[in-house]
Amino acid sequence: QLVESGAGSVEAGGSVRLSCTASGYTDSVNVMGWWRQAAGKDREGVAAIYSNYGNVYYADSVKGRFTISKDNANNVLYLQMNSLKPEDTAMYYCAAGERVSGGDWRQAAAYDYWGQGTQVTVS
Repeated sequence: QLVESGAGSVEAGGSVRLSCTASGYTDSVNVMGWWRQAAGKDREGVAAIYSNYGNVYYADSVKGRFTISKDNANNVLYLQMNSLKPEDTAMYYCAAGERVSGGDWRQAAAYDYWGQGTQVTVS
């Protein structure tokens, strides 16, 4: 189970931190990531972090502004979002996959588990 928190409304230039608490299958997961879906658009991968060596990946649109991290002891995934823009407005989802290669981190179908989503609105 993946449960996101940290939803909110913020002005452009502001910051928000999202959290995702994982339970039930954490040992079998090799990657966790954040996805987002804006109204009328496809879901897109924002960032991912791998369990083995901690490799991280970011979408070009968020590089330098967003930071993904993971508290392994407590199975919590974070997404620190700074310098937010109105185009960052979306429902943000936490996802986890058991066998996702680095080249596939932006393939939604490769992920096995999804959270319910949390809304971030930037005005």
